[in-house]
Amino acid sequence: MELNAQERLEVGQVIELVIGPVAHGGHFVARHNGQVIFVRHGITNELVRIKITAVSSKIAHADVIEVLTAAPSRVSPPCQYAGKCGGCDFQHIDLATQRKLKAEIIKEQFMRIGKIDLPLLGFDLEVNEVEPTDGLHWRTRMDFAVSPGGKIGFFGARSNEVVEISQCVIADERMNVGELAARSWKSDARVEVAVSSTSEVSVMRSGRSISGPTQIVEQVGGNSFKISPEVFWQSHKSAPVTLVKAALAQLGVKGNDHVCDLYSGVGLFAAAILKELGDQGFITLIESDKNAVVDARKVFANKNNVKILQGLVAQQLPIVKRADLILLDPPRTGAGEVVIKQMIKLKPRKIVYVACDPAALARDSKTLIDAGYKLDHISAYDLFPMTQHIECVAGFSPA
Repeated sequence: MELNAQERLEVGQVIELVIGPVAHGGHFVARHNGQVIFVRHGITNELVRIKITAVSSKIAHADVIEVLTAAPSRVSPPCQYAGKCGGCDFQHIDLATQRKLKAEIIKEQFMRIGKIDLPLLGFDLEVNEVEPTDGLHWRTRMDFAVSPGGKIGFFGARSNEVVEISQCVIADERMNVGELAARSWKSDARVEVAVSSTSEVSVMRSGRSISGPTQIVEQVGGNSFKISPEVFWQSHKSAPVTLVKAALAQLGVKGNDHVCDLYSGVGLFAAAILKELGDQGFITLIESDKNAVVDARKVFANKNNVKILQGLVAQQLPIVKRADLILLDPPRTGAGEVVIKQMIKLKPRKIVYVACDPAALARDSKTLIDAGYKLDHISAYDLFPMTQHIECVAGFSPA
């Protein structure tokens, strides 16, 4: 539809409208004169005033500046920076409703991207609550930006400006964010903090250690991981145990299985799988990050039935000749068609996919289904409360 000059939205324009459904990305959809607007800080069915913050040829972005008729699920945000800091999307929504909205996002992404109707397939999807159930102080890894004034903070939503903070309600309390906020930092630095399950605290500035150990110890299900603070580790304090339990329940390991752990990191899942394997079993880890591979080699030192390949999964997976089971935990971009098709060639009896982005999972699920696999299971976990992010575990087997 061609809009005349008077109908086109402009940055700074204030509009009164009713908020529509939630969308992937931490915003809600609204419409004005047929134009799509992605709105932050609203809730479905609320009557609000919004201010346009960006306009493109197809969509506009806006923030709620006044709530005229509030949804029953609207709450006072627990953080003084809510609405300014870009880190948390949903602090104005009660946690139970956050989980319902995230379930809707997953279903919408599967339908729109994957052409997969989860309810029609019998999946009554709910996002599972995890400890801590108040949604606060769960994050054990933080990456702070530094303002021109030398104070830590986070970038605002869709902005390069740093919002200075004195505290963060989702950060693990052992980080002592208040003390970090009181310091002065170089404005071109990043401040990275990691808290281990054994209560070690590592602080780095732009990748260089300035306090705490240079190796921290994580303990999960009887397995110990001595790792570099900068390598990938699940950020929610309950995530390692939650995801390992969910993945192994779907994987169905037998003693003589050959297993592939793709995007394996330091071997969180592999260590748990290894306990299920007998002497005839074997596990291959594939990971691109050199630091993670160095740590993984130490974790699995003297394990004769473990092989670790360093490199891109798409380049290393063709080396593998047998995989009865495949577990993958790719980055937010997902595995992609090339890797999925390489997996299929190995004819695994089960594939378990751990995903932090429902859009990528929906896309890759379609590729798997089109290649002759079926979706057996999907579960979701609220491992990023107060934010729009969701963790899913999906299981596939030959149709």
